[in-house]
Amino acid sequence: MFGSLKSKLKDFFSKSSEKLDENSITREEPVSELTASDATITRSAATSVSITEISKVSSEPERKLSRKEILKLDKKQKTFGEVDCLIKDSGIGKKIKDDPLDDLLDNLEVILLESDVAYPVVQEIILGVRNNLTGKKYKHGCTLDQIVEMAVMESVRNVLKVNSFDFDEWFKKQQKPVIIMFVGINGTGKTTAIAKIANRLKNQNKNVVLAACDTFRAGAIEQLDIHASKIGVKIVKQSHDADPASVAFDAVEHAKSKRKDVVLIDTAGRMQTNNNLMAEMKKIVKVARPDLKIFVGDSLAGNDAVEQARAFNETISIDAIILTKIDTDAKGGAALSIAKTIGKPIAFVCNGQEYEDIEKFNAEWMLDRLFNKEKE
Repeated sequence: MFGSLKSKLKDFFSKSSEKLDENSITREEPVSELTASDATITRSAATSVSITEISKVSSEPERKLSRKEILKLDKKQKTFGEVDCLIKDSGIGKKIKDDPLDDLLDNLEVILLESDVAYPVVQEIILGVRNNLTGKKYKHGCTLDQIVEMAVMESVRNVLKVNSFDFDEWFKKQQKPVIIMFVGINGTGKTTAIAKIANRLKNQNKNVVLAACDTFRAGAIEQLDIHASKIGVKIVKQSHDADPASVAFDAVEHAKSKRKDVVLIDTAGRMQTNNNLMAEMKKIVKVARPDLKIFVGDSLAGNDAVEQARAFNETISIDAIILTKIDTDAKGGAALSIAKTIGKPIAFVCNGQEYEDIEKFNAEWMLDRLFNKEKE
């Protein structure tokens, strides 16, 4: 997944040293409040010992760090298996000047835009990279491409962490039955995503009710019915062309009377520009009063998924996002853009066709894959 963006980023990092002359864009910083013995420690363990840790032993200038202590500090300083090159306190190091970065950041901007990252998100990432590279000191022994990669990774992390959401923790705090409504257009894998959530909750010993509120298509009711049968959960349905809000109401009342744990509401998936669809969504929200409204988007749709999410959010104020087909997404633009653009968190990603192929989303999961750290 994200193969195209990963490949472009890897090439970008490898060429950063070629595009920038390290001697011309960095300047040495003088020693600040370090003894000669401290400086010796810094040089000998430049890639593993931070100035912060050195300062802790500065009051004992004659004491040498043991091999065990150095290995321990080395472990603490690693990020995604790579050396943390940033010096957080004053000390020996090098700073990167601002002006020579323009061409490099222009190339990064093109890479992100080609990967369907929304323009405002691209600009935020670029600004974050510039801020991460300039005005901060880096350790000797770190190459320029390592420094650039670290700066980009930290900027992307900041974008992804703006909104975080732990579905399981949220669920524990809700009163039963928990009512969750799913919206999105046809073809995104919405009904399958609902089935995956149902299977996940059932495996956690929750009593699940599915509400077949996509009465616009008879095939949608049948599809959800098949999933309910395979998973072994209750489904509430009516005939084709029935009032979707009425189905939602019946499902909620059934869950209350039978003391079920959760109701998962499937909805019609016509285009987000369809006014009748949006009016239908509003009515279901009014009748069912869902505790959580989830937009299900196709990660392959790129910026189209962002626009779809924005339209549903403006109509019913969605609370979270599920991205489907992420295992086949080469670009990764939707995953980087959608949460930031509409200010809603990604709760889950679907990465296959089986019921178990769903994972809780977090920034580190995305970073692992974007920066080629996962075990292939």
